[in-house]
Amino acid sequence: MPLLFDDDLLFEDSNGRRPAVVINRWACELPTNGVPAPKSWPYYVRTIREWLEFISERGVSLFDTRTRLKAVLGSYSVYRARGPIKHRFAASTWNQNIGILAGFYKWAVGEGLAEAEPFTYRQGVSTFAGHMRKGLVNQARRRQAKPHVTIKYLDEGFSDLFLKGLAGLDPDGERDLAYRGRELTRSAAVGRMVLSSGLRSQEFTYLLVSEVPALPSRRSAVPVSFPVPEGVTKGSKFRETWIDYDALAELWSYIELDRVAATMGSSWRPPARWGEPLIVSEAGHLGGRVNGRRVRWAALGPAERRRLVAPNGGSMLLSVWGTGAPFTAWSTVFARTADRIRERYEPRFPHVAPHRLRHSMAMQTMARLVRGYYEQAARQVRDTGDDAALAHYLRTTEPLLILRDLLGHESSVTTEAYLHRLDVLRLFESLYQRVGEEYGLLDDEASSQLAAEFASELELV
Repeated sequence: MPLLFDDDLLFEDSNGRRPAVVINRWACELPTNGVPAPKSWPYYVRTIREWLEFISERGVSLFDTRTRLKAVLGSYSVYRARGPIKHRFAASTWNQNIGILAGFYKWAVGEGLAEAEPFTYRQGVSTFAGHMRKGLVNQARRRQAKPHVTIKYLDEGFSDLFLKGLAGLDPDGERDLAYRGRELTRSAAVGRMVLSSGLRSQEFTYLLVSEVPALPSRRSAVPVSFPVPEGVTKGSKFRETWIDYDALAELWSYIELDRVAATMGSSWRPPARWGEPLIVSEAGHLGGRVNGRRVRWAALGPAERRRLVAPNGGSMLLSVWGTGAPFTAWSTVFARTADRIRERYEPRFPHVAPHRLRHSMAMQTMARLVRGYYEQAARQVRDTGDDAALAHYLRTTEPLLILRDLLGHESSVTTEAYLHRLDVLRLFESLYQRVGEEYGLLDDEASSQLAAEFASELELV
């Protein structure tokens, strides 16, 4: 937990308790006050610290009068919008900081530590998913562009191009002789796994090889269930997603060939700065014996997982270097692959970070659900008797709810907002057009009406 300390290391003085003491108390309660992710805690504390430094330089205390706090908030807004370039905030960053500050002051007022907060609120009404909601809107927030104006996913053509790039192939699927990349099988297999499963960066980076689902005995059009252990999920909540059979088969090909060659007999050990090695003597799908003690893999976090040494040598992580050491630099691999594609083959190709692949999975899955692809596959499975549970789920559950479960959202409202931010309207426009033409349902008049309909919708979004 990140904490603040004054230079003199004192917790109180003649004026009473120091602000750092209150901030530290608030920080320690973050995990139980709606901020369970450890990665978020430093950002939250740094936000309050920067606010405290700014107002202290202007003679205002952390829990001053409302009048003085409101006045200095105005100065802070100007400073973050028009001050020194390195200290300016974009509208989204400013709004995020305002949300953190508002939460801090509400907590302080509720705890009896402050009498006022610097914010003014107005009554607001919003509509979403057919429901009208009333709530308070913080007047300090800045207006910003609609979040869906930039496409944040790869369409199927670009996804295919990206996977070929990871494998060292050109757009025609031929070996790119000018490319000298390493570990191409690993990169292609893991990239395809992420595009199929929608795993977050931390989830697939620190996934153990033992946790990869077994490959079914025969190919099926119905996806394979993919449990995601709570040790690496956001909010430490277990969930299940899925993976296409072909993507899983490619992943197992990497595991059984290239990965075995890299780890078998490897002398790799974690560096001392990581902590002591965690030696695995027995390894099963759910757990194993680590340094002589039985351990569930799901109980281990990322820092512990990368210290695991497999019984036959090398790291226990799914992704490894050729030496058997754990590989975690996926952001670099994806970014460089996208840059190479853009420079050599497709100037329009976007920058690719791990989360863009999660967005791409969401859009492609939603398109398949809307077209009924998975439902048709489920009906075939029903007739053959395989994968009965997942087939029943696909036939009886709404597409939005299926995608909610795959992405690990608690509410379908979150999933709706997620799709809206990804500009799902454009996907449905092209999907509707393609399906209509495929089945001869759209003539020229219908096509023009469709274009006009979606154009008006886009103007309203």
